[in-house]
Amino acid sequence: MGRAFKPSETAHVSLNCLYVLFYIYSYMQPQAKFVFIQGSAIMSSPVDVIVVGAGNRGENYSDYAVIYPDRMRVVGIADPRDFARKKLQERHKVAEQNTFNDWHCIAEREKFADAVLICTPDRLHKDPAVALAKKGYHVLLEKPMAVTEEDCTEIVETCIQCGVMLTVCHVLRYDPVIHKIKVLIDSGVIGDVIHIQHHEPVGFYHFAHSFVRGNWRNEAESSFALLAKSCHDLDLIHHWAGGRRCLKVSSFGSLGHFTKENKPAKAANRCLDCPVEGDCAYSAKKIYLDRVKSGNVGWPVSVICSNSVPDIESVTEALRTGPYGRCVYECDNDVCSNQVVTMEFEGGLTAAFTMVAFTEEICKRRTSIHGSKGELSYDGHEIKVFEFLTNRTTKHTADTTVPGNFDKGGHGSADFHLINSFIAAVMNKDPTLIRSGPTETLASHKLVFAAERARLENRVVFCEKNM
Repeated sequence: MGRAFKPSETAHVSLNCLYVLFYIYSYMQPQAKFVFIQGSAIMSSPVDVIVVGAGNRGENYSDYAVIYPDRMRVVGIADPRDFARKKLQERHKVAEQNTFNDWHCIAEREKFADAVLICTPDRLHKDPAVALAKKGYHVLLEKPMAVTEEDCTEIVETCIQCGVMLTVCHVLRYDPVIHKIKVLIDSGVIGDVIHIQHHEPVGFYHFAHSFVRGNWRNEAESSFALLAKSCHDLDLIHHWAGGRRCLKVSSFGSLGHFTKENKPAKAANRCLDCPVEGDCAYSAKKIYLDRVKSGNVGWPVSVICSNSVPDIESVTEALRTGPYGRCVYECDNDVCSNQVVTMEFEGGLTAAFTMVAFTEEICKRRTSIHGSKGELSYDGHEIKVFEFLTNRTTKHTADTTVPGNFDKGGHGSADFHLINSFIAAVMNKDPTLIRSGPTETLASHKLVFAAERARLENRVVFCEKNM
């Protein structure tokens, strides 16, 4: 793997001189491959990755190899579902001997790639992460890291002990506009941070899709809602606190509306058979079938047809026989639809977080950060900073342009910047390029577990000293 040349390594040589040297070397070594990441000229062959879990997230991250084949190459796939595995295999031309229906087969072989992208369901994160880290693979791991605090700790300790890099997919840290919030806080423009108010609107049909009918509906099968959906948000709050330790936390929340008691009279158990479906905002026909009829076969339609290409016939069959066609009032869901978390950090910093299902906006977070010199507000699109001294408001934004279809997903441009940073870190052997590494991510996960413990036990939880 090639060496990275950074301007900081040559204190008296300008960046322009470095580029001149690069072009001279390129002329002399035309076969060499270079990638520019954050001002660094990196000479390297592609990073070889194995995708463990070929669903929506695995497919999304692996598309980076299609856009930048000189930076990343998919050389292995593991997924028990034939359709998903073969679809990704064909897209990346992966050799048959490197495709598996069980990730254990990868762990049993000699190491044949640089890194793994673990995009399995929540409860299937820990075992492959630990086993493959021990084989020497760098790990990109979907959030949450795992569904227990003990398993999260084991993953982090294993990666550190084995000397491999760990990137947890807290994608919001990589969103250019949200990253700008941290830059502004660190610049001191609003002074000392006194209070953080953060709100996550999940979206009415997104919640029905993922947390009533879908994979994250039942805690015993996946995890609780604060971990599955909002570990992003508590991670951001922890990040914005700037190293101040959380001292105590409280939380309240429950499942509302999506219960058998709220099922309308005459409603059927499935939307396709329901005489009152037309009056239901959560109708599966509206959420899925109407979309595919209008030509929209992306999320969430793509999720419900895991064994075929989504079209009118396959979607209709999925709604007739699968979990996504069920009445939202007749599901086995038990996770919270609304929850609040309040926190106190060192130095008197307080924070409040709200997650609610019943919103028009989908995941467009809203944030207010109050400082001693000013107030920062974010509406999901742009940032405003009001300075007390000058009585002036300044607007801030960032470039969110990304290649390919990375901006078509629910995370905007953040998915691209996350995988781009991970690949750059592996190529450059530089973990500082990772914004969601093991230590701080573990601390924010512990905060989530403490908040849920506070909710379940109806008390204020005093946090451990290592949080």
